[in-house]
Amino acid sequence: MSENGATTPALDARPMSPDEMAAWQRLAAVVELLPPALDAQLLRDAKLTHFEYTVLMVLADAAAHTARMTAIASSTNATLPRLSHVVRRLEERGLVERFPCPEDRRATNARITDAGLALLDAAAPGHHDTVRSVVLDALNAEQLDQLYLIAGSLLERLDPDGKLTATACHPAKAASA
Repeated sequence: MSENGATTPALDARPMSPDEMAAWQRLAAVVELLPPALDAQLLRDAKLTHFEYTVLMVLADAAAHTARMTAIASSTNATLPRLSHVVRRLEERGLVERFPCPEDRRATNARITDAGLALLDAAAPGHHDTVRSVVLDALNAEQLDQLYLIAGSLLERLDPDGKLTATACHPAKAASA
């Protein structure tokens, strides 16, 4: 407590146990090291960042390969300015096209082009190999199930509305978990 009787948040916070601190530090390290590993492979093989790849995947999975920019932003956890910048770069490469939404002229839609689909198809095997080599192959079947459950628990807190595509992934597995 300070001299005026107010509590000091830092002193009142629950300290982490050594096991909690160790687990947290490892998770933080993975969060820091994984994106550059994914980017390196995709940039080398397809001249795409992992975020650009994710945007193309969202569009490839959408009905008619088209989605509103706001929906893409929501499903990728991007701000509209960041997404607009990324989609502009993809558009300049002929991978995406933007156009006014026919249902709401105030909104903008994006559609993946045939060239974008072809690049995505070409990039997918290398991306899958990288995900496998840096994450999946490091885990046995039990650890993979644990990772799924742990990530699900974290996503329930971080994305309670289920806006990210990953939050709703693999419903059959979720039902069995």
